[in-house]
Amino acid sequence: MSYPVGTLVKLKIEMLGNPKESLGVAYEEYVLDNHKGTSFIFRNGNYDGFSEEEQILFVDKVGFDLDLSQYKFTNVIQLTRDFYDGMFVNAFDDRIAQ
Repeated sequence: MSYPVGTLVKLKIEMLGNPKESLGVAYEEYVLDNHKGTSFIFRNGNYDGFSEEEQILFVDKVGFDLDLSQYKFTNVIQLTRDFYDGMFVNAFDDRIAQ
C-alpha cells in the first residue's frame, strides 16, 4: 500500500519529534530497490520515507488534501522552503483529517 501524494495520515507512535497522532501529509511516492514507499512531512516540519511495511506499522490514513495531490517534490531543500512558506498548513488542520 503506497499512499498517493496528498494523503493525510496520523502517526501511531511518537516519532521524528512528533507526538503520537500528529498529522502528516504524503509529498512523494517512490520505488527503491523494487520496493514502493511514500514520503511524509509532519506538522513540525520533519519528514521521512516509509516503506509499505512501515506504513502499516506507523501511520493511519485519515484523509486526503486534493490541493496537495498536485505537489511536485523536487528535493528536500525545496520541500523545507515550501513547508516554511505555508504550503502544507491547511493539511495540518485537525478539522480536515476527520
